[in-house]
Amino acid sequence: MTNRVHIKKGEEVVVIAGSQKGKRGKIIAVLTDKNRVIVEGVRMIKRHTRKSQQHPQGAIVEREGSVHASNVVKAETFDARANKRGGAEKPAA
Repeated sequence: MTNRVHIKKGEEVVVIAGSQKGKRGKIIAVLTDKNRVIVEGVRMIKRHTRKSQQHPQGAIVEREGSVHASNVVKAETFDARANKRGGAEKPAA
């Protein structure tokens, strides 16, 4: 049985908890079995790749890691809450 997630691929979200708190980005992928999402530009990790025709020497590629779904909220919901609280500024991207 798969878990339902409150966000979909392509939506803009804000990270509300953890070391990446305040960052915004679009959802690249939703991992329903692990209840995690991959957000564009958030939690960048370095991936060591083997030698290949594309990378004859091998390479260190930076890509996005996953964030737990409970730590993100839709950007429009976040902005609505911020306005309700008294116009808090948007977090730095």
